[in-house]
Amino acid sequence: MRGVFAGFGKSKAFAVVGRALMPADRVLLRISGGRVGVGTAVGLRTLLLTTLGRRSGEPRQVPLLYVERVGGYVVIGSNWGGEAHPAWSANLLAQPRATVAIGGRTAEVTGRLLSGAERQEMWDAVAEYWPAYDRYAVRAEHREIRVFLLEPVSR
Repeated sequence: MRGVFAGFGKSKAFAVVGRALMPADRVLLRISGGRVGVGTAVGLRTLLLTTLGRRSGEPRQVPLLYVERVGGYVVIGSNWGGEAHPAWSANLLAQPRATVAIGGRTAEVTGRLLSGAERQEMWDAVAEYWPAYDRYAVRAEHREIRVFLLEPVSR
């Protein structure tokens, strides 16, 4: 099922539909503790990231596709290939501590912006899983799309 959506995911129409579905996805993931969301219903790995608003200090939640790598979760700040970086990525830069809900578990994480060869390696891993990211990069060619590793906080 993911393969069907991967082709559609490259289109601007998908970005419009995806943005419209984000509030429902956020609610489903919150209620289910990260078990069920719009993306998970079609076979996509989705987590619910909670950051602190950099100006408000209030919790902000966003559903994101992810790939597990090096003991953490790689997420991409593509904003569907839009003009600006997504707010959650600026929040994470201002306050790297956050939480993720995945598969019924909630964990504290620290977000680390990746660069250089490490960024490219992680970008390739996520783009292999969801090829639309390469199209988003073309649409957002005026900015480097942010790639983060969300590393679990040891207790």
